[in-house]
Formats: sequence, structure tokens, C-alpha cells
Amino acid sequence: MPILEPNTLEFFSRSPDQTRRVGMRLGGLLSDGNVICLQGDLGTGKTTLVQGVAQGWGSLDAVTSPTFVLVNVYRRPDTSQLFHLDAYRLESAIEAEDLDLGVLLGQGPLVIEWPERIEPALPVERFWVKLTYLAEEQREMTFTARGERYESLLLALRKNLYGVV
Repeated sequence: MPILEPNTLEFFSRSPDQTRRVGMRLGGLLSDGNVICLQGDLGTGKTTLVQGVAQGWGSLDAVTSPTFVLVNVYRRPDTSQLFHLDAYRLESAIEAEDLDLGVLLGQGPLVIEWPERIEPALPVERFWVKLTYLAEEQREMTFTARGERYESLLLALRKNLYGVV
């Protein structure tokens, strides 16, 4: 097994509830302009993780996969917004640019499922989460920080999950 880079964190989830709880910990750390990219095949828990992220961020809205609407917006009582983009149906980064990602980032955090489909349209600095199916109830999550603000986010998440930095 390769040794992880310093800007990477690995977590093994043993249930959908545990995946949601990890998402809650991450969601509680988000601020406007954060880009969270969720890469993984169908059934690896991307939407389950987003459910936790939205709950930890403070949304009272139900989380569903935005596959057919492309972007869901979740709200908090303080009128803040969290954006959830599903890039599965996008054909290119050019289509993603038409969504005005920069405008969304100015209004709240952005969580993207299938980010690899639109990677050229994404900011260089971002937080990348790769989800891998291991078994019926088990998933591997590899968190990678790209950029200083996301390295701080990764350290805070590591502390929230493990109690150490």
C-alpha cells in the first residue's frame, strides 16, 4: 500500500450512517467559496456523503441527487446557500462554464459529484474526495487538499475525525 501524501487523509467507512457522519464533520467546516469534489463510481456513497455535508453545514432541506436538474440548492435559516452539482450529464468543461461556477462560489460552498467530467473548469485549488466501493457496507474515502485553504480544511477534518492533527 502506498504511503499517503501529507495533504491526504484516508478513512474507511463501515456503513452509510458512518459515511453521513463523516459528511457532517466536513459540512461543519465549510465556508463560502469552498469547492468539494466527490469522485466515485455509481453506488460508492457520494450522495450519502452529501446528505451528511448538508446536515453538518446546517441545511434543513432534504438532499437528493441533482442528476436531472444539474444543481440543487440547500438553504440554512440564515439565508446561506450550499450548492450541489452533479456533472454526470455534462459533456465537457465548456458546459460547466455555462453554469457560472464562479457566481455559485461567491454565494456559498459548492459540492460536485462526477468532477472528473469537468475538471478543466474547476479551480486549481479544491478539496477532492475519492470514494471507492470495498464491500456492501464498506467504502474507502481518500481526501486530498489542493491549496493552502484546503490543507487547513483537511487538518481540521483530521482533528474532527481522529482527535489529532
